[in-house]
Amino acid sequence: MKKDFRVKKNKEFQEAFKKGKSVANRQFVVYILRKTEQENFRIGLSVSKKIGNAVMRNQIKRYIRQSFHEFQDRVQNGNDYIIIARKPTAEMDMHEVKKSLEHVLKVGKVLKKPKPGDNG
Repeated sequence: MKKDFRVKKNKEFQEAFKKGKSVANRQFVVYILRKTEQENFRIGLSVSKKIGNAVMRNQIKRYIRQSFHEFQDRVQNGNDYIIIARKPTAEMDMHEVKKSLEHVLKVGKVLKKPKPGDNG
């Protein structure tokens, strides 16, 4: 995932928390902020120290980034997505993280249906 696709600044995170809409399931909270002037989507990740050590937190972030990479063609562009991982993500593998993220993005109505023949 390229740097242009990431939300890095605290100000941008705070803006998403204040103005964005949130959707959640047991594993993730996702804040979605509409940015009309932006042609692609960006993601910001937040994984608390309560979830595990640095190795565990970085692994979860890699799983989330990989999932977004696979959803790239289906995720609505022009949005910032702030993903907050909750405690249960510590016991999840890549497949479970992807499935859970897919669920929460569908609830937020920002994930298009996969095209026939698309196995991602």
